[in-house]
Amino acid sequence: MKLDVINLDGGKGGSIELSDAIFGIDEIRGDILQRVVTWQLAKRRAGTHKIQVRNEVSRTGKKMYKQKGTGGARHGSRRAAQFVGGAKAHGPVVRSHAFDLPKKLRALALRHALSSKAKTGSLIVVDTVAIKEAKTAALREQLGKIGLVNALIIAGAEVDGNFKLAARNIPNLDVLPDAGLNVYDVLRRHTLVLTKDAVDAINARFAEKEAA
Repeated sequence: MKLDVINLDGGKGGSIELSDAIFGIDEIRGDILQRVVTWQLAKRRAGTHKIQVRNEVSRTGKKMYKQKGTGGARHGSRRAAQFVGGAKAHGPVVRSHAFDLPKKLRALALRHALSSKAKTGSLIVVDTVAIKEAKTAALREQLGKIGLVNALIIAGAEVDGNFKLAARNIPNLDVLPDAGLNVYDVLRRHTLVLTKDAVDAINARFAEKEAA
């Protein structure tokens, strides 16, 4: 498929040919996208939530009352979960929420995410995203002229320093190098903006996977 290339000022910069195997998938698999997004968010979780287990509760270890003859149930410690101030039963402990997902499935999900943006007309290819001065107001106005209000920008191998500084205070705008391209960030923004270098990097990335 062929797509027009524009400049940040809205001018035309020619056209570029996009691979149908990456950007031209017709049937978008929502179930695959959901699995990979869940996998990404699970990896982000800190897993530091924790309750006090029975041996960590600061209460007396003395037996509450004698074993027999009271007419009540037998208990040996006030640290048990059924007593006020005692431990919690089966509560959360420090752990990792990450789980494994096949590499081929993750690569397929990225293709479907890129194709979904192309299919809905939410994919824009720009020549470059380098600017002379790190001025947030000027960049916001410039992006507004080409309709970028909620967007993910993949800038290439490295993000231009001035562009990164100017864009970091603009809400709903994410700027990443091509190595940071991922399914979750593609789907959470309305528009995906790729530079020509980023398109070349994506093609090379999937070419390496197919060769492997």
